[in-house]
Amino acid sequence: MWLIRGALRRPITVLVAVIAIALTAAFAVSRMRADIFPDLDLPVIYVAQPYGGMSPAQMEGFVTYYYEYHFLYINGIESVESKTIQNTALLKLTFHPGTDMSEALSQTIGYVNRARAFMPPGTVGPFVMRFDAGTVPVGYLVFRSDTRSLGEIQDLALNRVRPQFATLPGLTSPPPFGGSQRTIVIRVDPERLRAHGVGPDEVLRAVTSGNVIMPSGSVNIGDQTRITPMNSVVGPINDLLELPLRPGAGTPVLIRDVASVADSTDIPSPTRS
Repeated sequence: MWLIRGALRRPITVLVAVIAIALTAAFAVSRMRADIFPDLDLPVIYVAQPYGGMSPAQMEGFVTYYYEYHFLYINGIESVESKTIQNTALLKLTFHPGTDMSEALSQTIGYVNRARAFMPPGTVGPFVMRFDAGTVPVGYLVFRSDTRSLGEIQDLALNRVRPQFATLPGLTSPPPFGGSQRTIVIRVDPERLRAHGVGPDEVLRAVTSGNVIMPSGSVNIGDQTRITPMNSVVGPINDLLELPLRPGAGTPVLIRDVASVADSTDIPSPTRS
C-alpha cells in the first residue's frame, strides 16, 4: 500500500520516473545486438593442424607432441586435449574461468609459431579459432549439378558465391568444403626405376628443382626498361615429364622414362552404391 500512497502524494516524480524508464528501455532495445545465441565467452580455443600424407602415428610424434609441449606455457591453461587422425591433428585448449581470452589467443598463436620450428619442413600454419555459441553456423548452402564437375562447383562456390556472402554485415562466410582440390599426381613405376637405376628421391628432387617459383627482373635496353619473366614454372602438366633426372653426357634420363603424370580432376571418382 505504501507504494500506492507514495505515488498519489508525488505524481510528478512518478511520471518523470516512468518516462525515464521508457526512454531507457527504448534506447537499450535500439542499441541491443541481435543474435541467435548469447555471447557465452567460453574459455576454449581449438587448433587444427593439417599435414597431407602423414599417418596418425606420424602426426602424433612429429606434430601433436610439440604443440602439447609448448601450449603448457600459456597463462591460464587448464588442460590440453588432442586427437590425431590421418593428415590432421586436432587440439582443444581449455582455460580457467576468468582468463583473458584475447591474451590467451595471442599467446596461443605465438607458441604455435615457436612449435612449428621443431616440425618437419613444409608444415603450414594451423587453424586457430575460439569456440563460442555465436560461431555455430546458422545454415548450410549445398551445391549440386548434373552438368558440372566437382572441381567446377568448388571453384564457383569459392570465387563467385562466397564473396557475395562474406560482405554482408554481421555474417562470416567460411570457405566451402567437400570439393576436390586440384592436385598433380606423378605415378612412379618401380620396375622402370630399377631398370634405370634411379631412386624415388631423385624423382622428388627433379620435380622440386625443375618447377620453382622465382621472381622476375628487368633489363635496361637503351632508354627502355623491359620486364623479363622467368620461365621456371611448368605450364602444361605434361612438361613435368621432360624434366631430367640425371643430366649429363650421353642420353639423359627423364621423368617420362620412369613415371606418368595425371591431373586429379581427370581421375574418375570411385562409384558409390
